[in-house]
Amino acid sequence: MREIIIGGGQLGAIQKSESRAKVVQRMLALLEQAREQGCELVVFPELALTTFFPRWYMEDQDEVDTWFEREMPSDVTRPLFDFSREHGIAISFGYAELTPEGHHYNTSILTDRQGQIIGKYRKVHLPGHVEFDTERDFQHLEKRYFEPGDLGFPTWETQDTVMGMCICNDRRWPETYRVMGLQGVELVLLGYNTPSINSQRQSEGEEHRLFHSQLCMQAGAYQNATWVVGVAKAGIEDGFPLMGGSVIVDPNGFVVAKAEGQGDELIVHACDMDLCNFGKTTIFDFARHRRIEHYGIITRQTGVQRP
Repeated sequence: MREIIIGGGQLGAIQKSESRAKVVQRMLALLEQAREQGCELVVFPELALTTFFPRWYMEDQDEVDTWFEREMPSDVTRPLFDFSREHGIAISFGYAELTPEGHHYNTSILTDRQGQIIGKYRKVHLPGHVEFDTERDFQHLEKRYFEPGDLGFPTWETQDTVMGMCICNDRRWPETYRVMGLQGVELVLLGYNTPSINSQRQSEGEEHRLFHSQLCMQAGAYQNATWVVGVAKAGIEDGFPLMGGSVIVDPNGFVVAKAEGQGDELIVHACDMDLCNFGKTTIFDFARHRRIEHYGIITRQTGVQRP
């Protein structure tokens, strides 16, 4: 058995006025709960350090850049890494990254159990729009503030397993899981900030959106025989609702842990990585069963072309 006790550190709402230092204290409180329950890895949401600022339209780039991190760890976030090292708990969390070259990414990192960053992922599937949209009930400006990730979907071998990361909208795309699956992924770490209501369709409320969120994570887990840990930022943030629904999904697609509320909450499960083996050597034995000669359209065509 290759067991990792994993915690999903769901965060409640982070208001626009809330400092990063205060958020870090909330994350540390969840890490302390995780330590008490024997966790060896804790996963936090997308943009874990701030409010979901892409809901706000900003024209001043200097104002935009205040939401981005220029270094990681920073003085403010260093206590997270210190806790990781002192207690032997690996961590993963998302933040807005501003590189020395001036690039802006929606990023997630992974540490080892000594608090050293060993993996970085930059969000590939950016939803939303670029300019202010008068037809929406609220804005979703990720395409304005971020560039598409430039690292692809890498995986890392750590804690005797193969881990990968993705962020929010990535979970809805089957290619996300399959690219990592082709690298032998056994554990996908996934943070998200998802509005409870679709800004372009009022009838699509929280129940509808929670169903879609869980559906795609369960499908990705099953179709690639991998664990998936999906962790939300939730609650009423600056007057706008974000849904919860943080889950841990096993390699057969079953939900084995789920958050109950929309506040700061830790979900925990002892995840046996050997449970991936059956699916990877039977129905999803890619080497035996995939027929790539028929899949070329996936990489040579973006939009739909009808016959």
